[in-house]
Amino acid sequence: MLRLTWVQPEDLLGHELRQARLDGREPTAIEARWRAAGGPDAPERAGASGSRASRYLRLLAEDLLDELADLPSALSDDEPTDLARIKSLCADWPPTPMNRRVPSSRDGGQEVAGRAHTGRPHDVSPRVPPGRYSAALEAAWLGRAAGCLLGKPVEKLPLDGVRALARATGNWPLTTYFTARGVPPDLLAAYPWNRRSAPTSLAENIDGMPEDDDLNYPLLNLLLLQRHGRSFSTTDVARLWLDELPPGRTFTAERIACRNLLSGIEPPRTARHRNPFREWIGALIRADVHGWTNPGDPAAAAEQAYRDAVLSHTANGVYAAMFTAAAIATAATGTHDVHACLDAGRRVVPRRSRLARAIDHARELAVRHRDFTEVVDALHAVYAPTHHWVHAIPNTALLTAALTHADGDFTGSICRAVSGGLDTDSNGATAGSIAGLLAGSPTALPDHWRTPLKNRLATTVADFDGTGFDTLAQLTHLEATRS
Repeated sequence: MLRLTWVQPEDLLGHELRQARLDGREPTAIEARWRAAGGPDAPERAGASGSRASRYLRLLAEDLLDELADLPSALSDDEPTDLARIKSLCADWPPTPMNRRVPSSRDGGQEVAGRAHTGRPHDVSPRVPPGRYSAALEAAWLGRAAGCLLGKPVEKLPLDGVRALARATGNWPLTTYFTARGVPPDLLAAYPWNRRSAPTSLAENIDGMPEDDDLNYPLLNLLLLQRHGRSFSTTDVARLWLDELPPGRTFTAERIACRNLLSGIEPPRTARHRNPFREWIGALIRADVHGWTNPGDPAAAAEQAYRDAVLSHTANGVYAAMFTAAAIATAATGTHDVHACLDAGRRVVPRRSRLARAIDHARELAVRHRDFTEVVDALHAVYAPTHHWVHAIPNTALLTAALTHADGDFTGSICRAVSGGLDTDSNGATAGSIAGLLAGSPTALPDHWRTPLKNRLATTVADFDGTGFDTLAQLTHLEATRS
């Protein structure tokens, strides 16, 4: 029996009921009909339930998904998806630099032409020595890979399992990659490693960066900019996905968006049609390249991330991508600490949104508690009862808390992000990208993170398989300096 993950209507319905309650819709009557028919809950951690639903239950789920989508939301005024309305709700939207310059390998700076600039002058180039930005980009790529790799073997595990496995090998608080050596068999039975990742992501078997969607999407967006430049449209993103993204390498909202495209549904409706994952973490993990290619211009980075995100996400799922891109663009100047970067990200998030409240709460917790486990426990107490472990809101909160608490330190950032559970590889990847960029060069990252990566990654995206992180940095630098 073939059970495709993240697409079965009977599995989606439970997720949509939860999402409806989170975004201000009232699903009680529809849920009663689902329960009366024998409809199950959504799978708790997996992408599909273990058994096939009856034809009646599947057809009912399809109808109820459409009915749920039509319910009015009490939060729509505070959480729009339209970009103009998002900007109108951001009291401190970042100004666009008048003379945005990015470092050229030849002369240290090159003006970007063909774009309208308004706001106060903000010239990046004098603050970034020649050649510095390419090195910083390599550190960001490496950091993203190392953070992702750290989190891969414990993805999908509950928080107690992450902690128990690390403690069993003396790796708590986390300081290095997970290992199975020395872990008692009963503990491995209780908390098995991620089935797909364990053969390539434990300390004893790492041999370069294995394939992961957290690296595939930056590669895909690098390809997007090579083909369409920074003025790409959401339709360009859709075409690229259809041409270059294997459907088996997509998950949650991205898989639904691809299915919708193949059904003839056009963006932005691809993000809303039978897509209960539209506020999950997928758009956030696609945001790095948009920040990397707009150094010193968080507004442009956020708008670029927005055009990418709305193919598959709405509201807080979109804001999470914009937040990340703006923070990365600020980190790219090399002149701001992590707290200023998070400030810049916060400015592009509507002030009364659930994500804004989560970011503010996470930063406050990180400042108040010296022990990061107390921060994590407080976040889980708030979000675990109501949010799926892949939802963007708790994951963005955890990412923000980790970066704040680590004060920009690379090892501290990725280890805190992964030690908090939830979407461990995605949070580790984004934390590593930001902290790596702030570190400024590959040699600033500890050897025990870099060496196992062997300067290569595996992927099914285009012709990037086996490419080195130094080469990826150079290609990204070209897009950052391209007019």
